[in-house]
Amino acid sequence: MAEHVLNAEGLNCPLPILKAKKMLKDVPVGEVLKIRATDPGSVADFAAFCRQTGNELVASAQEGDVYTFEIKRS
Repeated sequence: MAEHVLNAEGLNCPLPILKAKKMLKDVPVGEVLKIRATDPGSVADFAAFCRQTGNELVASAQEGDVYTFEIKRS
């Protein structure tokens, strides 16, 4: 299983979501995309994105000004 990572640090809404959506197309079903972002709005954005797309938000955390998300593609 390859590691899929998206660094969206420094990008503002809607770019983290748009880049994640594009990258998820290349992630095999059942694998996880790890995302790093600095936009505080990304917390709500990724939760809503997963609800709307049916992908699973398996982890969400904040460390300083960096937010990390793990989305399992379904």
